[in-house]
Amino acid sequence: MNRGTLEPTPSARATGPVRLLEFLTFFYIGGTERQVVNLVGGLNRSRFDLHLGCMERRGPFLDEVESHQVPIAEYPTNSLYNLTSWKQRLKLARYLRNNRVDIVHSYGFYANTFAVPAAWAARTPVVIAAIRDTGEMLTRAQRLAQKQICRLADCLLVNADAVRRWLMEQGYAAEKIHVIRNGIVPPRPADRDAATRVRRSLGLAADVPLIGVLSRLNKMKGIEYFLEAAAAMGRRARPPRFLIIGDGGHRKELEQYAARLGLGERVFFTGFRTDVSDVLSALDISVLPSLSEGLSNSLLESMAAGLPVIATNVGGNPEAVEDGVTGIIVPPGDAGALARGMALLLDNAELAAAFGEAARRRVAQRFSIEQMVRETEALYLRLLERRRAAPAGRLVKGEA
Repeated sequence: MNRGTLEPTPSARATGPVRLLEFLTFFYIGGTERQVVNLVGGLNRSRFDLHLGCMERRGPFLDEVESHQVPIAEYPTNSLYNLTSWKQRLKLARYLRNNRVDIVHSYGFYANTFAVPAAWAARTPVVIAAIRDTGEMLTRAQRLAQKQICRLADCLLVNADAVRRWLMEQGYAAEKIHVIRNGIVPPRPADRDAATRVRRSLGLAADVPLIGVLSRLNKMKGIEYFLEAAAAMGRRARPPRFLIIGDGGHRKELEQYAARLGLGERVFFTGFRTDVSDVLSALDISVLPSLSEGLSNSLLESMAAGLPVIATNVGGNPEAVEDGVTGIIVPPGDAGALARGMALLLDNAELAAAFGEAARRRVAQRFSIEQMVRETEALYLRLLERRRAAPAGRLVKGEA
């Protein structure tokens, strides 16, 4: 089926604000959800009439989104494939037509699989599917389903060149893939007592080296290798302490593994923290040991805070961290390399400080929220203009 052969709907207006619907699964803490919240807060509301759709209207980010007074419609379903889910898709399609929505932008496998067919059926002029990882958490059937669904989209928006390359290797149309990297709000400057407060809460003196991971705790984040590196660092004359900031379904297993490694009181699992800026101010080094990534917000946040970082050579990490300039890149799944990187930075304070300052500058220059919002707005307007100009509503290939 070719959506381009359909007549353009009345929503393809030539004047007035662009009616835009952002669709995501829920509002729990995660990199994708954080980017949507950043975008919602940054979009020019005189140019975009913004709507939100979700499958679950819940999560810590919901209050922040609601503070922007954006209409949010929920489409609850416990499966993507049962009759209820198709009824909910029809409900979304009616919403899109009744509100004459110009652009639908969905994020991730579940949101894409739900919203893209609904937007296509509603003849929404522009449909954008965001893919922000390389699919390691998906089953083979899910990867095949996403590929078929994304054929209905006009544009595939990714957050790293690495994701674009992976999609092309999977047979996605290269001309439909567009890269816009994550943008972050720089961490607010921590007050001068923040680091002391955080360390005191952990029972740590100011001069004890503290190394942290800021991450959701799932099997693809490689936290086991971080713990193994932490155990190896115990042989140092002044063993560092280790902080794991974040939560997830893998936490209990990781806590048990830390105990088996004999880490005892040298590692702290903090769970999710709302005072991330304060916690970062207490760290000496930030580590991202992921086995798979798109482009990590937590890595960018650590860099923006001026921390020397160690990250694995996966996904978009090398696009953020220039090895030997803004941090250290190591192979994934290599606890020894992580430990050597930690030791190098702990033993070379000037090098660590130079990496941290270079990292701060790189994020400010290349990964600002302002740049992400500006590029996304430009993409929206360009796609819609070309849809309106194309014969019979057909989007010209290769010009996304």
